[in-house]
Amino acid sequence: MLAIDTAIQEKIDRWLASSIDDDAKVEIRQLIEGDNQDAVVDAFYKDLEFGTGGLRGIMGIGSNRVNKYTIGMATQGFANYLNQTYPEGGIKVAIAYDSRNNSAYFGEITAAVFSANGIHVYLFEELRPTPELSFSIRQLGCKGGVVLTASHNPKEYNGYKAYWDDGGQVTPPHDKSIVAEVSKIGLDEIKFEADESKIERISSLIDGPYLEKITTNVVTPEAIERQKDLKIVFSPIHGTGVTMVPPVLEKLGFTQVTVVEEQATPDGNFPTVVYPNPEEAEAMSMALNKAKEIDADLVMGTDPDADRVGIGVKNHHGEWQLLNGNQAATCMIYYLLKAKQEKNQLDGKQYIAKTIVTTDLLDRMAEHFKVDCYNTLTGFKYIAETIKKFEGEKEFVGGGEESYGYLVNDFVRDKDAIISCAMLAEVVAYAKDHGQTLFDMLMEIYQQFGMYRESLISIKKTGKKGAEEIQQMMADLRSNPPAEINGSKVLKMRDYKSLEEKDLVNGGVSTLDFPSSNVLQFFTENGAKVSARPSGTEPKIKFYFSVNAPMASADQFDVVYAQLGEQIEGIISSMNLK
Repeated sequence: MLAIDTAIQEKIDRWLASSIDDDAKVEIRQLIEGDNQDAVVDAFYKDLEFGTGGLRGIMGIGSNRVNKYTIGMATQGFANYLNQTYPEGGIKVAIAYDSRNNSAYFGEITAAVFSANGIHVYLFEELRPTPELSFSIRQLGCKGGVVLTASHNPKEYNGYKAYWDDGGQVTPPHDKSIVAEVSKIGLDEIKFEADESKIERISSLIDGPYLEKITTNVVTPEAIERQKDLKIVFSPIHGTGVTMVPPVLEKLGFTQVTVVEEQATPDGNFPTVVYPNPEEAEAMSMALNKAKEIDADLVMGTDPDADRVGIGVKNHHGEWQLLNGNQAATCMIYYLLKAKQEKNQLDGKQYIAKTIVTTDLLDRMAEHFKVDCYNTLTGFKYIAETIKKFEGEKEFVGGGEESYGYLVNDFVRDKDAIISCAMLAEVVAYAKDHGQTLFDMLMEIYQQFGMYRESLISIKKTGKKGAEEIQQMMADLRSNPPAEINGSKVLKMRDYKSLEEKDLVNGGVSTLDFPSSNVLQFFTENGAKVSARPSGTEPKIKFYFSVNAPMASADQFDVVYAQLGEQIEGIISSMNLK
């Protein structure tokens, strides 16, 4: 007999005593009888909560798992909050889902619960990208929306992203208010009986307007026309990107688009990859092989819900290379600002946005082009919040985050791989039109602004014990910040939890204008930056590193890049993070 903590046992007993279906009760009993205490504890020791990416977890039975009941409670809480916020009624929501196992089923559950609470539902009949859901919210006049996805997580995961009326993911105070509503709900209080009269199933209603709007992002159509035979290789990595990326590239005029056949069919088991994540070289390997075979100009791959994109280009040695998220964002934003300047479309009212762990090279470029650059907390919902704040006052040119998420223009309010694929193809067409590759453009940027190199390590800590260890690591860094990192004096520390910036040299303290978040940043005398942040969606603590140095010519790239890599390794070693 397993020795289970009293509080956890009480939660298990509540589940078994509730009106959940018999199959779910059998699943709980099998879990208990399986003689794996860690599995039981991890399934029930807490309730899934909204983090930077909403509700996300491993599928299975339990309060800490994604299943019919946790999806139902989240939706019931969201529905209650919407009905409280808009007591006059007439509330509409949109729901989409990706290619993951059970996503369509969870989409039906979500639609049923909303409709049972008197809310009109627009439910996509087929899988669609997350950004199209974001677009549909304002297009259809909805007060909120949900997409069923776990983004780029392994196949065992699924999740639930909640959106507000602006098309952005819910932010404070709405997210905390929804969580508060969810926490009040017992399993027997979920209204699962669908009101079919309130569920409107949609398919192509949004596709046309969405694709048409993306074409308005084009800055240099003449470059696309001249380079329309650009060879592009695209992989949806078994996800939703296949529904929109090939059509939008065709609509823009590109005629030589090759889709990786082995990864073109949506499949929640992601059979050709270990992780369906374009940040992983392994996930992009088939696309790169195809590019070598046909001598392509550009490789692009999107994650299952098509909000992130990875790209590959030929480097100065003629070899295929994957750009990281910071490099791709740098090229895209640089092109947008440069091309708009050439077209006299910059008048000082434009701005870009990025997260605090994304390359500071974007800040330097913004300064050069005389546009504002706003930094936000990690999570694209905060960039969406910035867009909403300046709506009608300033023009949002574009933005990005280091984790392969980018956006151009403001008609979508989340990172958008469909828009990004279209824009990256335009960037490569523009570069080729000027006798450059995308890598040549990156070299041009480094020569003008200095080379920035970033790196990330994730330390995984699973289960209840792991969560406690992560919190202790943050507490230790907060109470005892390092005086030096890799031999360079730490000048200041930003604590986004207490919202204080501390001058570690003279002791001064200033206030940060951000929402509170459990993030720490350290800035050294030699220009390095180290950020520490527990993940909002995975059992990990992430450390981000940024270093920079001047680069006089493209010939110096390999040497400077290697030197900056050694500097990052020195930082990791000095902080004992391995």
